[in-house]
Amino acid sequence: MNTQTVKRPRTLTRIAAVQALFQWEQGTVKAANLIIEQFLLYRIDPQCNEEIYNDGKAYIPNINLFKNIIEQFIHQSSEIDIILTKSLPKDWPLHRLDPIIRAISRAAIAELLNDVNDPPTKVIINEYIDVTRAFCDGEEASLINGILDNISRQVRPLTATPLL
Repeated sequence: MNTQTVKRPRTLTRIAAVQALFQWEQGTVKAANLIIEQFLLYRIDPQCNEEIYNDGKAYIPNINLFKNIIEQFIHQSSEIDIILTKSLPKDWPLHRLDPIIRAISRAAIAELLNDVNDPPTKVIINEYIDVTRAFCDGEEASLINGILDNISRQVRPLTATPLL
């Protein structure tokens, strides 16, 4: 595989995870293995090694990271939604968040809960700010930054540092 072609392999993988969680919320398939299987069959092209789409499929360089995020969320979805809800203003319930912002937040929280040291908290937050910019062009990146900074202080208190 030509790894020099892919500049941000983990970002591409996180974008796919957000798309899968968006699909999870919209659809009837709620099992992690089925969502992963559908993405591997219909949305991910492991043969392609560039940041391009090939017959409607995207290259996802880190299948294990993709699987870990989806499995972590599915197995802890109730806990993750409680954590997310507590980080929102009292007059802003979870269902009021845009579905893509919910999916981004859920993927990021799943990753923050997975391993308290790897990757570092700042890296995860920065990556999901970039993922947000891939989907949105407004103030949503600032919103995600605030939500994830707040949550990281709760779930990773020793490694959380504010972003500027």
